[in-house]
Amino acid sequence: MKFTKYHGLGNDYIVIHPKELQKELTSRDIIQICHRNYGVGSDGILLGPLPSSTCDFRLRIFNPDGGEAEKSGNGLRIFCRYLFDLGLVKNAPFSVETLGGNVQGQVHGSGEMITVEMGRVSFDSAKIPVRGEQREVLNETMVVDGVELTYCAATVGNPHCVILRDEIAPEDAKRFGPFIETDSRFPNRTNVQFMKVLDRANIQLEIWERGAGYTLASGSSSSAAASVAHKLGLCDNKITVHMPGGTLQITIHDDFMITLTGAVTPVCEGIIYQDVFTQELQRI
Repeated sequence: MKFTKYHGLGNDYIVIHPKELQKELTSRDIIQICHRNYGVGSDGILLGPLPSSTCDFRLRIFNPDGGEAEKSGNGLRIFCRYLFDLGLVKNAPFSVETLGGNVQGQVHGSGEMITVEMGRVSFDSAKIPVRGEQREVLNETMVVDGVELTYCAATVGNPHCVILRDEIAPEDAKRFGPFIETDSRFPNRTNVQFMKVLDRANIQLEIWERGAGYTLASGSSSSAAASVAHKLGLCDNKITVHMPGGTLQITIHDDFMITLTGAVTPVCEGIIYQDVFTQELQRI
């Protein structure tokens, strides 16, 4: 099975063309491929391009725990670069269907920078979803591992929980992230961002990604966190998001439609041998 690997600010994905599949990818297959010791190693798998009745292309996104994700900002940017490298798109905008909604992508120049229209952010508990009475989930509190945390929740087609902190570190994401991801108030589990507002145009994030764990960068997390900062009046509508893997540029429009721009880097091409799928299942 041939694959191509890219990363967006250290958030790496394996792209597999559907023609390479002899059968449907199972959760077991996905876990093995993504394993960093027993497989190729990645933060997820992008399967496409697939046919779509509503867009130019369709994309399926899989997390390294074997589950399917609704949307991924970095995954979408990587997929856009992959389409560009295959010669299927040029510099004109095009559309991509995902489980989390249809998005528009555009490749700039020779492919180094990609812009994705991520769709509209909502803070509505029914859409995210978050359990309880219907409301905008803003500045609520939860106690995690004995610590009271203030959080907001949002959806960009996938769920996010943004924790506001005066100071953040990778240890915050690793300590609290697993508990928040699986907290009962989030029926579909959730991505988690620990956010420090630097000024009205810059925020800093540490990220725990649903189904993947600690992550160097995330496009949908950047979109959700920047939208929360803007919604709370802490930032203006153009925000640079600083993450361990690098920076992304977010523009928040009047209706909370999000534009995301950032770099994508090709890593390698290769072949996955069938022996990978016959070994004992190894979980990340």
